[in-house]
Amino acid sequence: MRLLLLGVSHHTAPLAIRERLAVDDPVPVLGKLLEHEALDEAVLLSTCNRTEVLVLTRDLEAARRRLQRLFQVELPSAAGGISEGEIEEFVYELQDGEAMRHLLRVASALDSMVMGEPQILGQTKDAYRAAATCGASGPILDRLFQRAFSTAKRVRSETRLAERSTSVARVAARLAGQIFEDFSEKQALMVGAGEMIELALAALRDRGLERLAVANRSAERASALAVQYGGSAHGLDELPALLAEADMVLTCIALDRPVITSVLLWDALRGRRGRPLFVIDIGVPRNVDPAVDVIDEVYRYDLDDLAGMVDENVEERQREQARAEVIISEEQQNFDGWFVALRAVPTIKDVRARIEEIRSSELERSLGKLALDESQREGVEALTQAMVNKILHAPLTRLRREAEREEGLVYLEVARLLFGLDDEDPPGGGETR
Repeated sequence: MRLLLLGVSHHTAPLAIRERLAVDDPVPVLGKLLEHEALDEAVLLSTCNRTEVLVLTRDLEAARRRLQRLFQVELPSAAGGISEGEIEEFVYELQDGEAMRHLLRVASALDSMVMGEPQILGQTKDAYRAAATCGASGPILDRLFQRAFSTAKRVRSETRLAERSTSVARVAARLAGQIFEDFSEKQALMVGAGEMIELALAALRDRGLERLAVANRSAERASALAVQYGGSAHGLDELPALLAEADMVLTCIALDRPVITSVLLWDALRGRRGRPLFVIDIGVPRNVDPAVDVIDEVYRYDLDDLAGMVDENVEERQREQARAEVIISEEQQNFDGWFVALRAVPTIKDVRARIEEIRSSELERSLGKLALDESQREGVEALTQAMVNKILHAPLTRLRREAEREEGLVYLEVARLLFGLDDEDPPGGGETR
């Protein structure tokens, strides 16, 4: 059994690539993946900054080809997947211990664009829950993700990374604060009404924002958020009028195509008399068509633009990250020992099966030459079984213990060689003299 992870993230791919690979509902994708005979378990994590697939496989090369096809052809996107060249340029591959460590770091927010941000743990739990509910995650990935969650808890409680944690939404609000020194007379438009918009609203309110509108597909959610923050609620059909009045737009809504286009903005800008409009887009896929950049009065920012604003408190975060990495290493080592030991199970079963085959064959041959009653035959049967168990106990116990170390895998290979477990004509199978 092997672990294989393929993915793209803000470390390796620009937003233009990441948005083409974003997945809103992982369940259909996981269902198709597990139709492949080489894949036993799978979990798909898709956030604004990454899309990753982690699988358990018995055939590493077949699993790699299957996941590459997923990224190239199958992931839902209006723009399609990515080319073979882009696979090599943007998609990273991690195996076994490296894949384990990566998951632990992701769940603990050590791999995030904003280190220590709390949202990624919830997103990781949602990804695991979706896989577990549809049966894609089995006993191995179940245990690995539970380890990831407990590791994230340790990082939060044993380091100070969470004390000054922030989020992409708060970074977006900080950018807005740099654009507008005073929010008191500014009109803000929020497109979307999810967690990220709510976090941004809370940060903007702290900076003095008073006038705001919330536009969303769900009128109920827009209304609830507008009431909470003292704004007005609207449907997406009202965007032309709302854009005409806004000074700043912050958008994060789950759509597979841009909700704000250059045509929409050209219409909205007619009555603005050259007044600039600042648009901060933290949606993936992007909610604002990059084509709006040709409009002089519009200033558009997306996630890649925010990436350069997250390096405050660098020295303090680096110290806490070092402490967190120690925790990651401890937790990885604990899980790695358990996972590697699992590889001994098939070999141990095969050894027992081979010895039992020889025992039963030889016993049957010998009992045919002896005049024993039923009770005596049962006694001989029990005696030979006990002898085999005692002979195998020490070597199999040692084999299982050695297999818990990565370098101990050579013991499994030697055992398979000595007992001829993979031979077409295994030793001990012929007639004895």
